[in-house]
Amino acid sequence: MRTVLIALIAAGTSLAVSGLGSAEETANDALRPGSVSRGEGLKAWSRIEAVIKHPRCANCHVDERAIPIWTPAGETNPRVHGMNIHGGESRIGAEAVPCATCHVTSTLPNPPSPAPPHAGIDWQLAPVEFLWFDKSGAEICAQLKNPKRNGGRDAKGLLEHLRHDASMDGFIPRAWAPGAGRSIPPGTFEGHVRDVALWGAAGQPCPK
Repeated sequence: MRTVLIALIAAGTSLAVSGLGSAEETANDALRPGSVSRGEGLKAWSRIEAVIKHPRCANCHVDERAIPIWTPAGETNPRVHGMNIHGGESRIGAEAVPCATCHVTSTLPNPPSPAPPHAGIDWQLAPVEFLWFDKSGAEICAQLKNPKRNGGRDAKGLLEHLRHDASMDGFIPRAWAPGAGRSIPPGTFEGHVRDVALWGAAGQPCPK
């Protein structure tokens, strides 16, 4: 029992420290509102859009049917996930075959394709409100800047989301480290954080 308590305390301390670190990084990431022009903000959005619409990011941002999309290694055209996988209402496949059956939770580096990629948090589809797949950049931009459709986040909150996910070795930074043989979004994770900060400081402008 004492050993279990020590382990729980250590785990809690680790999570608290990681949360503190991500909060400090967010404070450093955020730029003063209005310090970036609309034009520069739109340029930043175009780079954000290129990341968001990449298969590594968009394939799990699907609609209420909860059918994940697959882009096999070496291919560019998306298709419905093989093996009749369905995320279900739970968005984690609990109703049939859980996502974690193949996509295990692990902080180890991702293996080369065709082994399934993984992350430090449980594999899951994004909430249906965050639908990105097959949407235009303008539609995604409008969704991402609207707190009613993005999990209640303002511009700074989006930066906090990125840093928190990274502190958990989550899906977002792993888009750039998916395992050999898989394509990656343009740029880098840190560049993406910087672009989200620029876009936020410019007032989160969206293309027409």
